[in-house]
Amino acid sequence: MEKVEGIILKTRDYGETHKIISLFTKEKGKIGVIARGAKKPRSRMAALTQPFVYGTFLIQPSKNLGTLYQGEVIDSMRKIKEDIVKTAYAAYLAELTDKVLENHVPDSFLWEQFLHTLERMETEEHPEIISMIYELKIFQKGGFAPELRHCVSCGREDNITHFSVVEGGFLCASCHQLDSSATFLNERLFNILRTIRFSKVENIGKVSMKEDNKIKLRILLNDYYDRYGGFYLKSRKFLQHLDMFQIKNEDE
Repeated sequence: MEKVEGIILKTRDYGETHKIISLFTKEKGKIGVIARGAKKPRSRMAALTQPFVYGTFLIQPSKNLGTLYQGEVIDSMRKIKEDIVKTAYAAYLAELTDKVLENHVPDSFLWEQFLHTLERMETEEHPEIISMIYELKIFQKGGFAPELRHCVSCGREDNITHFSVVEGGFLCASCHQLDSSATFLNERLFNILRTIRFSKVENIGKVSMKEDNKIKLRILLNDYYDRYGGFYLKSRKFLQHLDMFQIKNEDE
């Protein structure tokens, strides 16, 4: 048996009393384990096997489905679960991570970024901004991150004026006509995109953003994922409905 440090990405019921867990571990990457009896009312593993739980887990590894024997909760992420908006964003990021990662491929950097993302969601007010920081990290892991270093057409690093979903990243003032649907970026949005793409989650201070900029950036990332992401995510559909509801309330 081995002891690993991990975060629960998702769970599903197996039989009447068991759960199958997708566990993102620091040491082994994403693994699947069965938690026998975890659904029983008085099971010691009931609290341990909840979504987003960060803890230590005693497992019997396997090439396919391992076994979870016991563990200890380090952080239940309770404040996320008490907030429907934070829960929606955390569920989306967990599902996206689960889809992108291959089994048994360690990635300590991404694991730490995911942990820091959840920790910040617990304590900060705007989960949508924190979510965007991690999203771009997982887009990179999945091989479909936008080009945010320079113009995708000519390579110019200055005078960036637009973001093109079609072209896959920044366009400069001379090249933006390549995509008539490209979105104009004010200086603030340009700087935010660059910062959240290339900085670690824990190194970025609280990002203040006007509501119209926040909405514009959210729409850009949604459209970009629709074109390049490739994974159907149930949690994302719910999140989009939630975003639309919030925007409608703010407009009224």
